[in-house]
Amino acid sequence: MARRWIAVVAGVVAALLTAPVAAHAAPTPTARIAKSVKLSALRTDIWVYSPAMKQRVKLSVLTPAGASGPRPTVYMLDGAGAEGDVSDWITKGRAGRFFADKNVNVVLPTGGKGSFYTDWQKNDPKLGKPMWETFLAKELPALVDKRFNGTGRNAVIGLSMGGQAAFALAIRHPSLYRGIASLSGCPPVSGLANEAYVRTTVGRDGGDATNMWGPFGSKGWRAHDPSLHLDALRGKQIFISAGSGAVGPLDLQRRVEPDEGPREAVTASSSALELGAYRCSLEFALTMRAAGVNYTDGFRLIGTHTWAYWEQDLPALWPVISRGLYS
Repeated sequence: MARRWIAVVAGVVAALLTAPVAAHAAPTPTARIAKSVKLSALRTDIWVYSPAMKQRVKLSVLTPAGASGPRPTVYMLDGAGAEGDVSDWITKGRAGRFFADKNVNVVLPTGGKGSFYTDWQKNDPKLGKPMWETFLAKELPALVDKRFNGTGRNAVIGLSMGGQAAFALAIRHPSLYRGIASLSGCPPVSGLANEAYVRTTVGRDGGDATNMWGPFGSKGWRAHDPSLHLDALRGKQIFISAGSGAVGPLDLQRRVEPDEGPREAVTASSSALELGAYRCSLEFALTMRAAGVNYTDGFRLIGTHTWAYWEQDLPALWPVISRGLYS
C-alpha cells in the first residue's frame, strides 16, 4: 500500500513539474506623456505615447502666461496639407499670438495629414492605420487636464479636413465637447459631391478612403456624418464659415512660394477648393437650421482656401465657442 501511495505522489509531482507554467498577462499599455519641452512662457511641446496609435504623437500646447487656475481646453485640427512637426495653426495661422491673452489651453496635434483625424478600419498601404479618434477623444484629454490644469470643458476647431473631423468627433463624443468650429470644411459626407471631397482629400496624401470608413454609403460613413446625427449637436456652441471662392485683396497680397507654382495657378486652385467648401458648408448650415440646431456662421462673399482668411476667422469664432467653456 505504501509503495502504491509513493508511486501516486511521485506521479503527481512529476506532472506538476512538467506542466507548462501559465504566462502572466502583459500589462495593458496606457497613454502617457513621454516627453515635455517648455519652449516659452506660452508654449510647451509634448510627445504622448498612444497605445491606439502605437507610437508617440507630438503636440504643442499653448497656455496663458502667469495663469495658474483651472482653465478649459481647445483642440485645433490642421487641414490635409499640413506638414512638418509643428501645427500649421502656429506657423501659418498665428494661433499663439491670438490666444496669448486668453485663459485657455490650446492643444495642436501634428502628423494628421490625410487621416480625417478618425479611426481607420483597415491598414492603408500609404497612411497605415491611424487611430486619431481614440487618441484625441479617449487617451489625450485626461493627460492634458492633469498636466495643464484643465477643467474638462473642451471645444474643437478644425479647418478644411479638420473642420469635418471637428464635427465628427463632436457627434461621436457629445459629452466631451461644448464648442465646435469648422473653417472651410465639409462636415457632411453623404452624397456624391461630399464623398468625392473626402476621397479626393485622402487621395491627395496617397490614401484610400475605403480603408478609412469602408465602402461609400456603408455604416462607417454614416457614423461619421454629422448631418445624420444632428441631435448630438443640440445645445453646443457652433461656428461654421467658408468663403465663396471669389478672389479678394488678401489673395492678391498673398506670398506664393516658388515651389507652389505660378501665382495664377495657385489662386485658381485655392478658389476652386473654397467654392467646394462653401457649397458643402452652406448645405450643412441649412440642414442644421431646418432641424432647429442653433449655430453662428461666418460665410464670406469673397475668400479662397488660404490662411489669410482663416486667421481672420479666429476672432470671429472665439466669442461663439467660448460661451460654453466658462459656464
